[in-house]
Amino acid sequence: MSDHARFSAGALIRALVDARVDFVVIGGLAAQAHGSPLITEDLDICFDLDRNNLERLAGVLDDLAAIRRGVPEGVVAPLDERALRAGDVFTLRTRHGDLDLLARPDPSFDYKQLRSRAVQFDLAGITVWMADLDDLIAMKRAAGRPKDLLAIEHLGALRDQIDHRD
Repeated sequence: MSDHARFSAGALIRALVDARVDFVVIGGLAAQAHGSPLITEDLDICFDLDRNNLERLAGVLDDLAAIRRGVPEGVVAPLDERALRAGDVFTLRTRHGDLDLLARPDPSFDYKQLRSRAVQFDLAGITVWMADLDDLIAMKRAAGRPKDLLAIEHLGALRDQIDHRD
């Protein structure tokens, strides 16, 4: 796999959906789904920690030839069910581009909470759960990185537009 596989959100999402992985899209792609013009170079998801889901997710990661980003060469870093249950954040490189897995994107959010408010979007014929706009804003605010603060500006403007329509 090249160091910089071409990013294909559709291929990554298709693999996850086909394997019946329970997840909610968070981050840049979810922001785009809500109308943000900002471009993303990876797919961020929050996943269910149910044992069967972790097994399905581990299988998909194997199929995608996923490896951890930032791990020195030669270091064995498994992506099996046990590792996925034990960790909170996994930054991965796959044959379809970068994929970030977050079990708890923020101390106040986990899969069940995000999923309860998530919104369905159609992405190239695939129905996908995306984080609610207000949850995205809260996660970006908690992260506090410069790129997140910029995203808050756009997401806040989208929230204002929606509120004015209602």
